[in-house]
Amino acid sequence: MESLDDLADEVAALEKRVADAIFETVRAQLRSDESEGAKELERQLSRVRRSLQKAEHLLRRSEGD
Repeated sequence: MESLDDLADEVAALEKRVADAIFETVRAQLRSDESEGAKELERQLSRVRRSLQKAEHLLRRSEGD
């Protein structure tokens, strides 16, 4: 069985990928005149990132219990 710490590591890696996607979205906004869709995507990805950060924290906290 996979440990909670291993799962937390995977969630952290996924969170980093989402952070990279946010960065790319912001860069695209700066280069494009059609930034409205990019702004919404950035908001969505930011919510996903925060959720992943919370999940990682909860997994790491559970491992110590």
